[in-house]
Amino acid sequence: MNREGLEIAESPVSAENLGALVTLIDKKTISGKIAKEVFAAMLETGGEPAAIVKEKGLVQISDSGQLEEIVDRVIEENPDPVADFRAGTKKAIGFLVGRVMKATRGKANPKMVNQILQKKLK
Repeated sequence: MNREGLEIAESPVSAENLGALVTLIDKKTISGKIAKEVFAAMLETGGEPAAIVKEKGLVQISDSGQLEEIVDRVIEENPDPVADFRAGTKKAIGFLVGRVMKATRGKANPKMVNQILQKKLK
């Protein structure tokens, strides 16, 4: 809104739609990162957040089986950061989380990814 020079009263995003966006985050339907993309679309179109999420296929991946498959692939493809983590370099897990997020185009539930990685790497 700042970039467009809009005041809050001029926003095409209604209070109800903003509340609906927050609810989607709260229910873990979308992540905070995805919410930024949805909000940008809401500013452009004035559309409802659930419709934008559905239209753009932005639902967060929270299926543990699906995430475990992706995590397994990332672990296999990145042996050096895995070895670094096992050697005590805790920040290496951030790299691996990033790889999972990249593989899912930002749709993976980051908290679940972190938990799955921690479990698999110990």
